[in-house]
Order: sequence, then C-alpha cells, then structure tokens
Amino acid sequence: MNILGIGGVLGDAAAAIVQDGRIAAAVEEAKLTRRPQSGKLPEAAVAECLKIAGIAPHEVDFVALARPLPPGSALPIALREFSNARVVSIDHQAAHAAAAYLASPFSAATVVTLDREGDLRCGARWRGEGNRLTLEREILYPDSIGELYGRVTELLGMRSRADEHRVQWLSASGRPTYAKVFEGMIEGRRIDQTYFDTGRQGRGGFGVKFFEELGIRPDGELTQTERANIAASMQQALVNYVIGLAGDAEYLCLGGGVAWNALLIASLENSGRYKGVFAQLAAGNAGTALGAALSVWNELLGETVRADGGGYALGPSYSAEEIKHVLENCKLRFTLLPTVPALIGAAVEQLREHRIVAWMQGRMEFGPRALGHRSILASPHDTYSAENLNAFIKHREASRKFAASVPAELASTYFEAGANARHLATVSRVRPEYRGQFRGAVLADDLVRVHTVAKEDNPLYWQLLHAFGAATGLPALYNTSFNLFGEPLVCTPRDAVRSFWSSGIDALVVGNFLLQK
Repeated sequence: MNILGIGGVLGDAAAAIVQDGRIAAAVEEAKLTRRPQSGKLPEAAVAECLKIAGIAPHEVDFVALARPLPPGSALPIALREFSNARVVSIDHQAAHAAAAYLASPFSAATVVTLDREGDLRCGARWRGEGNRLTLEREILYPDSIGELYGRVTELLGMRSRADEHRVQWLSASGRPTYAKVFEGMIEGRRIDQTYFDTGRQGRGGFGVKFFEELGIRPDGELTQTERANIAASMQQALVNYVIGLAGDAEYLCLGGGVAWNALLIASLENSGRYKGVFAQLAAGNAGTALGAALSVWNELLGETVRADGGGYALGPSYSAEEIKHVLENCKLRFTLLPTVPALIGAAVEQLREHRIVAWMQGRMEFGPRALGHRSILASPHDTYSAENLNAFIKHREASRKFAASVPAELASTYFEAGANARHLATVSRVRPEYRGQFRGAVLADDLVRVHTVAKEDNPLYWQLLHAFGAATGLPALYNTSFNLFGEPLVCTPRDAVRSFWSSGIDALVVGNFLLQK
C-alpha cells in the first residue's frame, strides 16, 4: 500500500510517502529547488519521494492532499499521472493532528494543534485512541495564539512569520512582568480584539489600550529589558494557554507551527502534569504532508500499524560516486576516507584542533532541525566556537546559542533532558558540575538545547560522538543546521560545497570525502 501525502501547498510545500505503515520518504520542496514555490504542486518533492520509495506513479494507491489549497486549485488535475490512485483531501488541522499523534509513541493521548491560520481554524483539541482521532474542540481565526505571538514578534522589531523562534530565545533572558496584560487579552480561548488597532501599521498592530496597560508609550523605543520582559510574558501566556486547552490530559501530543517552540515543550515536560509529551519534529505546514498520508493509512484504511519517524532522516542520500562527480566537476582537492574509522578519525582530528566542521552524511532530515545528517559541528572545548559560528557562518546575533549533541545513553550524565531531546524539540538543563564546560551553549538559567542521539537513529553520528569523547573526555559536540543566510538545510553535495566555500566553515566531511581550507 503506497500513500503519497502532499501538504503546505500555500507555503512550505512538501511530499511524503507512507508504505505499508512505514514512513518511506518525506521531503520539503524548498530544500530541493532552493526557492519558495507557493501555490504549486511540489513536483520535485513528489518525484524525489517516489525515487526514494522505489515506485512509479501508477503504483501509488492514494494521494492525500492536506488543505488549504489554492482557490480553484488544479492540483487533482496535475496529479492525473497517478492513474490508479484515489485522491482524498484532509483538513489542515486534522493533518497536523495526525502527524503529531499517529507518529507518537502513545496509544492514547490528547492532541493539541496550534498555528497561525489554516482552514479557517487556527487550533484544535483532539482525542487520540488507538488509530483514531476525534475532534473535541476547535478554535477559529482570529482567536489565534499563533497570530498573537506573531504580533509580539513584530512589536519586538523582528519579522513576523519568520522570527518567532528568536522571541522564545529572547524570553529566556526576561521576566514575565507583563503577564497580567497578556492574561487579560486571552479570555478562555478567545483573543480580545480591543487590544489591537486595525488601522495601525507596524508594532504588531497593537492599540493604545495595550500600551497603556504595559505602561509603555505607543511610539516609544523599547529598551532591551522591556523587549526581554515582553517576550517572557508572551511565552508564559502561551504555556498557560496550551495547558488550559489540553485540559486533564495524561499524554499530550502537539502539532502545528506553535509546537516548534522548544521552550513551550520544555515547560510542558517539566510541569509534572503529564505522563508523556510528544512534539512533532516537522510541526509546520510541511508536516501536513506526512499527516495526510498517515491519516489515510490509520484512519481511512483502519490499519493499526503505527509509524515511527526515528531520526527523521527521510530525505535523499548520495553515493560516493555521485559526491565524487560533484567534487571533480568543481575542480576541488579532496581526501578520500575509504572506511568508517578513517572518516570518523578525520572528523575528530579536525574538531580537536578547534576547527568548525560541516558534516553531510546519509539521508537528509525532514523538518527544520539538523539531527546529525546535515549539521555544522564544533568542539565544546573551543572557547570561541559559539562566537565563530555566529559571526562567520550564521551571521546572526551573538546571543543565539547552539545545540549540544550527546549519545542518548550518556545524556543524563551531563544534562536533565526530556524525551523530546531526541528530535531537538525541547530545552534541557546542564548539570551544575558541567556549566563551565557548556557555557557556549547556555541560554539562561542553565538552559541548553540538547540533542540526544540514539544508535538506532543515527549510528554514524553516534559513533562520531563516542570517538570524540574517547579522544577528549567529553562525548558531546555543538550542533547547528548546515545552512547559510536563511536558506533551507543543504540537500545535495553541490549545496554542501557551495555553503562550505561561502562561509567560515573550516572543513567539510561529505560522504567519504574531506575538504579543507
């Protein structure tokens, strides 16, 4: 049974294939084309997923389209090459819910989906039991907590729909001194629209009432302390909102773009309210492609086999021959690393010399986070690693921190990490005796983004961490996504080479080849 899921057509388009209950492939269109193509069929992603799954269009049994679709959409017509497939459409929030619950480890759970907007709905609560999801509550636009978070993002001088992640990191350095103002704005699941001025341009569209209650001039420049405190207040309001919506849940799954908020996930994990929390790694619109396919498999067809994304390495990979062809075509000098020990040894040598290493191995990750397949790595022993990563590679503010990857079985030695650290979807705490060691990754209050690496999820990266530990005494590496200047994660060897030579990265280990500057 081959099910092709397509989602995020109006933004962040992706395709996924579920094959007999197994997630065979999942790829975002922008990672392949390197440019947004909203409103169109993600042709490159569909073709790549078919290639990875080893099937032809006529072998697809179902095509699941996650709404919303463009007005008067011709997508079903564009899919006519799938001659033997039944085309079905899946509600946007339902696709988010399916991606969150049906890929979770729970046999029953409350599912909360929240995003900015979708099929009129901007959020919902579902009850998941076995292989079924039942809608319990829906939230209609404009009562959108995602929209409110976006407005705060703009108020703080950042880009709405792009920089919400920066607000959560800013919140870590603030105090929720304006929490009562945000509580007053949120009445149950309703957002009080009297706090906004529809005619106001900029500053999040907030009205005079909002600024008066904050005690801040509507046209005044915010101080850094005020910015951090507003961010912290919004973050606390978000946590309280989700807890209220989840009700008396024992197990909780989260989907939709709001589930990308790692500090939210950490707060829920540490609240003591839930026996388990699961955050979908591909929580945004791209993840609806996966959710649509899973919905057909488990709900429409009634199959009880549940999928596990594992390390979410669901994209394309490249052979040594393909990589070598690119390197030679680019007239590059390289060193061949013919065995795994040689490959691991070369990477460890570079990292021990405090060099920043780009690491491209195996299948590309699905979702925005690098899990050791398309990563930029640095040594925690290097005092200047975080500064160098920010200043010469990522070109972003110095306050931004990087994740620390550690073997899953050793994580508790160094960190207090929740289950969602497997997918870099939460924030952990560094243990007191290792604060100095990981000072380059600490956000505030000993908070650190931790990526726990299981051998079964990513055996090569797991071996690298252990080898680095054997050489240095610390089996951990700083890890950030292998991409530059707001681009998507690198996909192909050519993407990797271009990003390597366009940045301050010192060395590139791509497949069995080492490039150095």
